[in-house]
Amino acid sequence: MSRATKEINRITGAIIGISGRLIVCALVVLLLYEGVTKGYEFGHEIFYATPVEAAPGRDRSVTVEEGTSITDAAKLLKSYGLIANEYSFVIQAIFFDYEVNPGTYTVNTSMTSKEILQLMNENTGEEEEKE
Repeated sequence: MSRATKEINRITGAIIGISGRLIVCALVVLLLYEGVTKGYEFGHEIFYATPVEAAPGRDRSVTVEEGTSITDAAKLLKSYGLIANEYSFVIQAIFFDYEVNPGTYTVNTSMTSKEILQLMNENTGEEEEKE
């Protein structure tokens, strides 16, 4: 190989190496940004829960059976469209030391997950008869 070819190969290799490092750095920054954004959203959902719908919302009747775990209750509420994130619901229940009591509940879609947890924790779950 001639000296000019070796010099071109050396320069090309350096450019490819720098480009590769820049691409890796850009991917790391992108992943960090996405991770921080998703982490913030998840934390915000835990401590500042928002309702699924604006007031007045829609009432849904939910029956929680005896022996239902918090995780199962979260899946049930998610399937009824009452909470946005079942994992934040479970973490809220653990963090705020709430339990889910069995029974039938009338839950509105304008209630936050924390309000739903409070309802299921404080109430026996039996609907009161209205006169």
